[in-house]
Amino acid sequence: MADADVIPIGSGGRPGRGSGRRTTPSAAARALAGPGVNRRNGRPSNQRPESAADVPAEPIDAEDVPLVEGPPPFDFAGLERVVRDLFGEDGERRVAEWLAFLRRRLSGDYEIDEFGYDADLTDQVLLPILRPLAEKWFRVEVRGVENIPADGGALIVANHSGTMPLDGLVTQLIVADHTHRPLRTLAADLVFRTPFVGEWARKGGATLASNDDAERLLGRGDLVGVWPEGFKGIGKPFSERYKLQRFGRGGFVSAAMRTGVPIVPCSIVGAEEIYPLVGNIASLARLLGVPYIPITPFFPLLGPLGLIPLPSKWLIEFGEPIRTDDFPDGAADDPMLVFNVTDQVRETIQQTLYTLLVQRRSVFF
Repeated sequence: MADADVIPIGSGGRPGRGSGRRTTPSAAARALAGPGVNRRNGRPSNQRPESAADVPAEPIDAEDVPLVEGPPPFDFAGLERVVRDLFGEDGERRVAEWLAFLRRRLSGDYEIDEFGYDADLTDQVLLPILRPLAEKWFRVEVRGVENIPADGGALIVANHSGTMPLDGLVTQLIVADHTHRPLRTLAADLVFRTPFVGEWARKGGATLASNDDAERLLGRGDLVGVWPEGFKGIGKPFSERYKLQRFGRGGFVSAAMRTGVPIVPCSIVGAEEIYPLVGNIASLARLLGVPYIPITPFFPLLGPLGLIPLPSKWLIEFGEPIRTDDFPDGAADDPMLVFNVTDQVRETIQQTLYTLLVQRRSVFF
């Protein structure tokens, strides 16, 4: 038979097939292989297919194994830079203090005294909120801080003005920052009858302006602040700015006399201009039971924007202490002596206000 007549096995009897593309034997090849061979894969019928477990493992070179990269390590140096940019060079310390504060609040590891004063909350939250206002907005300049006793009780008496009692809050901040002692303020009963305001005032160190509370605080060695003009001072019209109102009946003087603590006069220039009071809605004030409803050049005309205080320049001066421990026993019960000391404190503050007004270059600079 000629070569051209040979038909390859597995071509199916058709020329041109059987080109080697098949990977398994054809049916004809399986028939020729006999019964001992698996007709599908060509292996002996009694031999199971090899699995991956049957193939001996070859040793793996560590250099051939690709490294799997995990998440990059946390950039603590970058976090420190961000903290320093946000909070300054002492940012790390301040963040640590905040975390410690949060831990104390969550665990209840803080104290509140018998008057409701929360020193931890005041130092970490309330005063830091006021600090940018005093330092950047009002640019407060302080004088005579050395006249505040470093220890023991003392009564700080200041003028009151500004439509809103921001001068009391700023004075509290200034005393705390310069003496590292809290200033316990005496406030009117309206403050504590006002929802939300009264609770925060207690936590911030305020207590009722009464002789009993004042004497208890002074007797245990606290610094106490009082603004004897009260609502007559902060609610007076702008035309009467820096003219002191009556100092009441001198109850603060008798409290200082009974406890034998010095009286430190405090004069504040700048608060008169933050909300220039040009009018009062008296009928609405009586209806609401408040001393006055202020009208300023910006409130209520501009709505909430009118509540932003003007950036006046502040000067605060603490005068020389007036001693009360030299008075004889029972001096606090002598109305004429109490009146004379009260008038002395008032005149000292008034004259200092005039001096500071002359020294201040302008209202806003």
